[in-house]
Amino acid sequence: MDERKIRATKTRKVNRSLGGNIAMFTILALIGVFMAFPLVFIFNNAFKPLDEFFKIPPNVFVRNPTLENFETLSILMSNSWVPFGRYLFNTLLITSVGVVGHVVIASAAAYPLAKRKFPGDKLLFSMVVLSLMFSYNVTAVPNYIIISKLGINNTYLAVLLPAFAFGMGLFVMKQFMEQIPDSILESARLDGASEYKIFWSIVMPNVKPAWLTLGLLQFQFLWNTNGSGFLRNEELKPLNYALNQIVQGGVARAGAAGAVGLITVGVPVILFLLVQRNVIQTMATSGMKD
Repeated sequence: MDERKIRATKTRKVNRSLGGNIAMFTILALIGVFMAFPLVFIFNNAFKPLDEFFKIPPNVFVRNPTLENFETLSILMSNSWVPFGRYLFNTLLITSVGVVGHVVIASAAAYPLAKRKFPGDKLLFSMVVLSLMFSYNVTAVPNYIIISKLGINNTYLAVLLPAFAFGMGLFVMKQFMEQIPDSILESARLDGASEYKIFWSIVMPNVKPAWLTLGLLQFQFLWNTNGSGFLRNEELKPLNYALNQIVQGGVARAGAAGAVGLITVGVPVILFLLVQRNVIQTMATSGMKD
């Protein structure tokens, strides 16, 4: 860059005025408040005493915070047929295995579609993209029929297998893997690296923001699943099912319902805060190029 370009860069002025800056930050602040309102409301509901739930007009912020809602929830869970620890174990098992399995399978399937050419590759990817158009309600009956034919109904696999086959993961991973320069992979092959070595040592580290974001989305889905379509035994059901059964007790359990809402939403939010930098990087998707 010569001196004229440097001088032009230094003297370049932002066209937006002070009033424009104020207007922009005001609009962004209002949007931020609007988006944060549900989280603030859920958090305050978890600590409200029972009388504050039925005030008119309702209070957004708790006036007399209490832990009675969590104590009530603990008592209700201790009186359930299945111990609380069993529900928690089921949820942690389904969530952890589902997230890891989905990320690994989606990444392994996306790698040849992104970096290899073979007959029918475009058709396969088109089928994956087409599957994204259908909601879960549309595919619920075919999924149930397939799970029943496989003989894995009322098992953990009945919930995990559809999670492994979620098409969004393959789509996201393929788009990111296509941004990795082919020259890097060719250099690794010339050095004698196998395709498995290239996949785990080069490709996966370079698409880390993508699979972390994918894992977060899948975690949110599996954490909130109740497995009601496939799991019939009480010992197999996840925590979300037990919590939803508790809050069906009417107005007397409004406080416990507030505590349930915080538990259900709080864990995915905390996980998002831990990986938010990678999520933002995935949305920006600047990528690499030759």
